[in-house]
Amino acid sequence: MASPSYLVCATERSGSTLLCELLSGTGVAGRPEEYFEFLNASGRVRQPREYFEDDADPGILELLPPLEPPLPAMPWAERLAAARERGTTPNGVFGAKMMWAYLGDFLAHGEPEAQLGPLAWVHVERRDTLAQAISLWRAIQTAQWRAEDRDAEVEPVFHAGAIAHLKERLEAHAAAWRAWFAERGIAPLEIVYEAFAADPEPTICAVLDHVGVPSDGVTVPEAPMRRQADARSQEWVDRFRDEVPA
Repeated sequence: MASPSYLVCATERSGSTLLCELLSGTGVAGRPEEYFEFLNASGRVRQPREYFEDDADPGILELLPPLEPPLPAMPWAERLAAARERGTTPNGVFGAKMMWAYLGDFLAHGEPEAQLGPLAWVHVERRDTLAQAISLWRAIQTAQWRAEDRDAEVEPVFHAGAIAHLKERLEAHAAAWRAWFAERGIAPLEIVYEAFAADPEPTICAVLDHVGVPSDGVTVPEAPMRRQADARSQEWVDRFRDEVPA
């Protein structure tokens, strides 16, 4: 019988990094990271301007760095083999994280099960999509994706239009995940970020059980990341609600 494999399916800033950090920390649940985030067209991770259309508000684009030129792409077979090696713990369990934003690039090379074998599916959503969009807007301006990155603080700029666009994008991507699962008859383990963040251990045990890894005796580590939301995040939530009609 093949060892368990699974994908954590999410949208940006949904709490999936915390989930995957804790799963990796158990030592028995693979090492789920974003092994497939490099885009086929550029050979790079999605760049800040690629979260917006070319004809987006110039006031948004001027806050973001110009696009870097494409890089040569690693052959897909090599990328896949490297992901399997890096994402597998000694007990044979493989895990990876998949965002809707690059699922299409992954599927261009074949169906998930054809590439990775039988899979369990985990789906993470964040109910507060405004806070999620604000978190994403701050991260793509500053390249600070974790609280630990804030030592060299770059001042992000509030922009209601950018936040509104990202909020709509995140909601569309979350809906697309749900529709994709339904079309394929997949019943993922559903995780709501707000409940998970309040009490992580039961969720980690639920993922292990869903994947097929016994959770008895497994130690769930303490959350490794400081909370990223801060006073500025709440100020921006309030300001957005004042400036943008519901």
